[in-house]
Amino acid sequence: MVADKSKQLTRPKTAGTGAQPQAPAPADATKRKSWIKKSPVESSGAGKKQEEKVAGNEKRAAKEEGELQKMPQRPPNIGGV
Repeated sequence: MVADKSKQLTRPKTAGTGAQPQAPAPADATKRKSWIKKSPVESSGAGKKQEEKVAGNEKRAAKEEGELQKMPQRPPNIGGV
């Protein structure tokens, strides 16, 4: 049995190669930056938060130390009196 070629379904060809048309290439000004892998600390921002926390603690410690220096010095309690 021979198939009738006139009844077979055919797909329309595009530009002779079957390739899809491509969008024009972006200009140099709109190119994306290359990807640079970040460490977990850099990507989460934990490093910066920790630095800010340490700076705040140092500032509070310096303030408390200044308050301690202003207090009058008492002699040690000797003899329990």
